[in-house]
Amino acid sequence: MAAVKSSSAGLIVVPLSLVVAMALRILPLPRELFVFNPDWTALFLIYWTIAIPDRVGVGTAWLTGLFVDTLTGRMLGQHALAYSLIAYISLRLYRRLRLYPLPQQSLWILLLLLISQSLVLWTQNIKNMNVLNWVYWLPSFTGALAWPAVLTILRRVRRRFSIF
Repeated sequence: MAAVKSSSAGLIVVPLSLVVAMALRILPLPRELFVFNPDWTALFLIYWTIAIPDRVGVGTAWLTGLFVDTLTGRMLGQHALAYSLIAYISLRLYRRLRLYPLPQQSLWILLLLLISQSLVLWTQNIKNMNVLNWVYWLPSFTGALAWPAVLTILRRVRRRFSIF
């Protein structure tokens, strides 16, 4: 199948993929499985920031974070702050991250997801103290494990629509 040649494909494909990521984030799962559901939106943002850093950056991450806050009913700005920071770090390191082998990339993704979750936890604790246990951190680990699949799928999408 021939690739679609369009310089404006990214204007549709990237936001559409982020909408899919947000849908995966709120997917109704049984409680036993929900604790393993990674932050798909953060994973997709990291991918697009590394893949096309001149088009997806901190501003995109901020707006996406505001949408996620609205979608999940969280305090406005929580995810916007977290996503902006991980987008900034991804932008600073994207040349290195793209060259790392997949296991090393997954470790960096784990670190970025842990930073994101830490910021969300910190902003939640400004309002009230939450009880924290080890289960809170599981989505970061499953996100790092899901990174190879996210990378492969989004790379195929990017190549299919010639988003460079």
